[in-house]
Amino acid sequence: MCGITGWVDYGRDLWQERGTVQAMTDTMACRGPDAEGTWIDRNVAFGHRRLAIIDIEGGRQPMLAEADGRLVAALTYSGEVYNFRELRAELTQRGHRFRTQSDTEVVLEAYLEWGEDFADRLNGMYAFGIWDARTEELLLVRDRMGIKPLYYHPTSNGVLFGSEPKAILANPLVERVVDADGLREILSFVKTPENAVFRGMYEVRPGQIVKVRREGLSKRRYWKLESHEHTDDLGTTVRTIRDLLDDIVARQLISDVPLCTLLSGGLDSSAVTALAARALEGQGRVRSFSVDFAGYAENFQPDDTRDTPDTPYVHDVVRHVGSEHTDIVLDSADLMDAGVRRAVLRARDLPLGIGDMDTSLYLLFKAIRRHSTVALSGESADEVFGGYRWFHDPEAVHGDTFPWLAVPGVTGLTTRGEFLEEHLLRKLDIPAYRADSYQRALAEVPRLPGETGLERRMREISYLHLTRFVQILLDRKDRMSMAVGLEVRVPFCDHRLVEYVFNAPWAMKTFDGHEKSLLRAAAADVLPRSVVERRKVPYPSTQDPAYERALRGEVTRLLDGGDFAAAALVDAGKVRDMLDQPIGAVSFQGARTSLEGLLQLNAWLENYGARVSI
Repeated sequence: MCGITGWVDYGRDLWQERGTVQAMTDTMACRGPDAEGTWIDRNVAFGHRRLAIIDIEGGRQPMLAEADGRLVAALTYSGEVYNFRELRAELTQRGHRFRTQSDTEVVLEAYLEWGEDFADRLNGMYAFGIWDARTEELLLVRDRMGIKPLYYHPTSNGVLFGSEPKAILANPLVERVVDADGLREILSFVKTPENAVFRGMYEVRPGQIVKVRREGLSKRRYWKLESHEHTDDLGTTVRTIRDLLDDIVARQLISDVPLCTLLSGGLDSSAVTALAARALEGQGRVRSFSVDFAGYAENFQPDDTRDTPDTPYVHDVVRHVGSEHTDIVLDSADLMDAGVRRAVLRARDLPLGIGDMDTSLYLLFKAIRRHSTVALSGESADEVFGGYRWFHDPEAVHGDTFPWLAVPGVTGLTTRGEFLEEHLLRKLDIPAYRADSYQRALAEVPRLPGETGLERRMREISYLHLTRFVQILLDRKDRMSMAVGLEVRVPFCDHRLVEYVFNAPWAMKTFDGHEKSLLRAAAADVLPRSVVERRKVPYPSTQDPAYERALRGEVTRLLDGGDFAAAALVDAGKVRDMLDQPIGAVSFQGARTSLEGLLQLNAWLENYGARVSI
C-alpha cells in the first residue's frame, strides 16, 4: 500500500518543477512511511511514498520498463493485486522477464503485454498511474469496488493526480475552494460518483480508466455491476460463497510483514477472523484487535441501532478460533484530544467525518500499527449481503430516497447541516440535491428482464449500497488506516463475490428470516453459536456523558468567542438551542452529529486554508 501522485503537462518542462513535485509527494508520507521516490521526464512527473508489504527490497517506485535502453513505460502504484503470482507465471510463459518478486512489476508487465485490457485481469485493490512513453499517454486506473482512492484535476495542458486531494492541492495551480455543489456533497451523505467536492477536482470512479493525451481526457468503465439470472439452488449458492471466501481470505493473507484481523464480534469480522485462522493453521495463530470504550460494556444502554455491546461476542470468537487478541480500550479524553482530532481532519481532507466513530477508528488503527502492518476487515459485507436494518424496514425499502436516509433518527445522517444559517440551507436545498442524486443512481441500475415487485426493488437497493453507501465507508477506512501507515484489506469487496451475491434473489438472501442469511450459512461451521445468532450491530459510538460534555464545552467556547472561521455560515441560535437540551438528549442520532459537524467545519476553514464559495 502506498501514496501516489503525478503531473502531466504537455506545455511545460517539469524538470523545472521538481520542488512542486516533491511537495506533492511529501503530502503522501503518512501513506508510505518506508520509502519515497520521484521520477521526471520533461512532460510527466511521478511521486511515490511506499508502505512496503510484498518484496520489501525489490518493490521500489516509481518503476520503469525499458527496451533497448529506451523508456517504454513508468508506473506509480498503490494497492495489492492478489492474483499477481498467477499473472506472473502467465507473463513468464509469454516471454517476460522479472527483476523483482513484487506485484508492482507484474502490473507494469501486464500492461505491456495486454495494453488497457490488462485491468480486466487484475484481482485486488489498487489505484495507479501508468505513463506510456511510446504514445505519451497517461492511464489512471482504479479497482472495481473503489477500495483505494484516486483523484485528478484537469489543467489547461494535462492533469494532476493523487491518492488524496491533499497531493493535488499542494500544487499552486489548484485553489482550495469548495463551491455550492461541493458543500451539498459534504452535507448530503450520498457520495456522488466522480464528485471530489473541491472545485475542478474529480475522483476516478470505481472500475474506471481515465486516459490523458495531448488531445484531451477521456474516460471508460472496464467494470460495473451487471444483472444475470441466478440459476444455482440454495445449497449450491451457500457452497459457492464459502468456496469464494476461502479463496479470497487465503489470497489476502499473502504478506511479507506482520498481519492481523479487525474483530468486532459481529458476523462479518468474525467470519474473516475464523477463516483466516483456518488458513493459517500450522503457521501460527492469527492476531486480532478490537476497539472498546472504558466502561462501555458495564454501562451499555440499548438504542435504536445497537442492542448489545461488542466485547462479550469478541471474546467468544477469540476463545472459539484461538486468536492472539488485544482489546484497544479508549476513553473520552482520547476521543477529544485536540491533536488526534486534527490528525483525523487532516486525513479526511474535508469535514466529512462522523465524530467519535472516526476518531476511535483512527486510534484503533494507530494502536494496531505498533504490532501489524496489514489488517483484514469485515467491511462491506452489509452492502454485499444485505445486513443493515434499513434493508428490512418497509419504510426504508419503499421510500423515495436512499434507504440509509429514509428512516429519521436511525443513523443521524440527515442532521449533518442543521447548524447552518437558514438562508444558506434554503440556497443549498439539500433535499433536492439528494433527490436528483437518487434518481440518477436509480437510472444506472442494471435491470433483469421480467423481474418485478420486491425482487426488483431489492436489486435497486443493493445497487445503491454497492455503488454509493459502500464508497462512504471504504473512503473512511482507507483514510483512517493510511493516516497511520496501516494497510486494511477488505475480502468482502472481491469482485467475484460481489457479482455472485448481487445476482442471488432477495428471497435467498433472507431464506432463514435473518439479515445476511447466505453469509451466516456459509460461515456457521467456523463460528460460535452466539455470533451466528447475533443481530446486526453497527460500529460502536461512545455513550459516555463526559464525551458529550466535552463536545458541548468546545462548541460553547466557539460561540462565546464570536469571531470564528465558520461564523458566517452558522446559525448561532440553532446551536444554542441544541446546547440547551439536557445531557443525553444530544445523541448521535440527533443533534450531536451537528455539533461534531460544526467543530469539523470550523477547524477545516481555520486550519486547512480552505474557502467556501457559494
